[in-house]
Order: sequence, then C-alpha cells, then structure tokens
Amino acid sequence: MSFASEFKEFALKGSVMDLAVGVIIGGAFGKIVDSLVGDVIMPVIGKVAGGLDFSNYFIPLAGQTAIVLAEAKKQGAVLAYGNFITVALNFVILAFIIFMMVKQINRLKRAEPPAPPPPPAPTPEDVLLLREIRDALAKSGKSG
Repeated sequence: MSFASEFKEFALKGSVMDLAVGVIIGGAFGKIVDSLVGDVIMPVIGKVAGGLDFSNYFIPLAGQTAIVLAEAKKQGAVLAYGNFITVALNFVILAFIIFMMVKQINRLKRAEPPAPPPPPAPTPEDVLLLREIRDALAKSGKSG
C-alpha cells in the first residue's frame, strides 16, 4: 500500500472527520464564550465590584506609568492578572458547559431501552425425537 493511499484511508475514516468537525465547532464555541465572559459577565462583575475593569488590572514589571494595559505592554513587561482572571473564568464556564453536555449525552444513552432478546432458535428434530423416546421410556417404566 502506498503512502498516499494509506494517508487517504486514514484521513477519510469517520472518526477523523468527526474530530475535525469537533475542533472547528469547539473553536467557534470558544469565541462565543470569550465574548460572553468579556462583553457580558466581566462588565457586570466590574459594576458590582464598584466599577472595576478587570481587563486593565496589571502590575508593571518595567516601571511603566501607563494606566491602560495596552499602553503598559508597549512600554515593557507587565503581569496582567486581570486578563488571567478573565481567561480563568472563561475556562470555568467552558468546562462547565462541556460537562453539562457530556452529562446530558450520557443520560440519553442510558435512557435508550435495551434491544429485545433474539427469538429462541427452533428445536432440532433429533432433540424432539430423543424427548419422545425419553417420555415413552418414563411412561413404560412407571406402569411396569
């Protein structure tokens, strides 16, 4: 088998295609969660916490005087712990959603009724004849 045909066989397997679709959908879903955290959740948390903007929380490591993270990064190294909080919250939300999806899929798999057992095979003719002989012998033994 040539390398090209072996690769074609591998690439066209169902599991590889399923994985590719999963990665693409996961990337798109990750962007949705990024937007949810950055544009909806973190502003609400910031408002509740007194108007704080977590995206601009950082510790300057090169003596920067800028108060905005983007400007401070241009001036040197920074420890952007506000960004880390946002990304960590992003991860927790994404992990929770994936957990709930897997839990639901497992529940649906368990809910499927088991397949009915196959019908019994017909009794072979020789077994039927042997049973008749046995019954006849038992009958003749009791009467004698």
